[in-house]
Amino acid sequence: MSKPPLFRRAQLPAFLAFLLLAVNLRPAITAVGPLVGSIQETTGLSGTALGMLTSLPLLAFAAFSPLAGFARRLGLERTAACAMLMLLAGVLLRSAGPTAALYAGTLVLAAGIAVGNVLAPSFIKRDYAAHVGTLTTLYAMVLALSAAAGTGLAVPLERVLPGGWRGALAAWALPAAAAAILWARAFLRPRAPEPPADPVAANTSVWRSPLAWCVTAFMGLQSICFYVPVGWFPRVIQDAGYDPAVAGLMITAFQLVSLVASATMPRLLAARPDQRALAVFASLVILTGVLGLMLHPAWALLWVSLAGLGSGLSFPLALAFIGLRTTDHRQAASLSLMSQSIGYLLAAAGPLLFGLAHDLSGGWTAPLAGLAASTVVLAVVGYRAGQARTISGAGG
Repeated sequence: MSKPPLFRRAQLPAFLAFLLLAVNLRPAITAVGPLVGSIQETTGLSGTALGMLTSLPLLAFAAFSPLAGFARRLGLERTAACAMLMLLAGVLLRSAGPTAALYAGTLVLAAGIAVGNVLAPSFIKRDYAAHVGTLTTLYAMVLALSAAAGTGLAVPLERVLPGGWRGALAAWALPAAAAAILWARAFLRPRAPEPPADPVAANTSVWRSPLAWCVTAFMGLQSICFYVPVGWFPRVIQDAGYDPAVAGLMITAFQLVSLVASATMPRLLAARPDQRALAVFASLVILTGVLGLMLHPAWALLWVSLAGLGSGLSFPLALAFIGLRTTDHRQAASLSLMSQSIGYLLAAAGPLLFGLAHDLSGGWTAPLAGLAASTVVLAVVGYRAGQARTISGAGG
């Protein structure tokens, strides 16, 4: 039986709104890193305070993800509109001037992003159920590209816009406003009727499902396998004798290889309904990169690229599991909330524990060994999550 077409002309406005939602979920966060030096110069904040500014969004993602539950009352479209309005308000508040506004605005915009993170897989499951792999991969690639844009444009925008770093951060209010306007149309028309709920899914709690916990663990562990390399591998590589600029280029290679790997996922996901081999392969590739960096750092570029390859495969796979292992968009929303709230807690804890292991051991062997151990667990839970079944089905 052939699949329905991916796009219909009548769906184009909704599809564009979805893409614009995805475009806004990363750059307001990634733009901060390159501007940390300028922020410190003008505010006098300590390194610890600045570290909190960069880690606060991950903690906020976990804390505010439950706000997406309002979608049951408001509907997906109106909840997305509220999320984009929160993002817009947070971006503007963050650039308002006082140091307190910097943190308050970060919390508000992170709340909007947290809701958008949870809603996106539910949109995919509801509107593109026959193309979950393709749309999830497209979504993941838009996230990666917009995140890179936030990082790459931060300093150039700081130089050309009035207000310095405040102007550079405020610039991301423009795409947020565009998304808010597009989604706010939902308030101008009657709420569309929701598709009927699947009776089995409605009576199945994701929190009591072993399969849902495997999907959640996979989401959290693959997040660690991204945020630890991005945050700590430059330091590991520098301590191995590489120039800081070269170390930075290697992390760029990590992200580029990750992006290319993500682009292969639609074909891989469409090849078979069972993703166990793919999940294990992605995990073992990351494991190879981590062990290689630990045992033979002279080949750092190879090991970092392998870690990027595995990360690029595992992230869209983790997102795809949300749609592939659920029966309807309501259950997808519940699993998205569960996996992303817990996943971002793990993502925030991973870099902290990696740094703590380095401080306690005085070297990189212990933290890298711990990261390697997490990839083994990633393979185990990925094997369980990759089996072709749903939470509502037998064994879910």
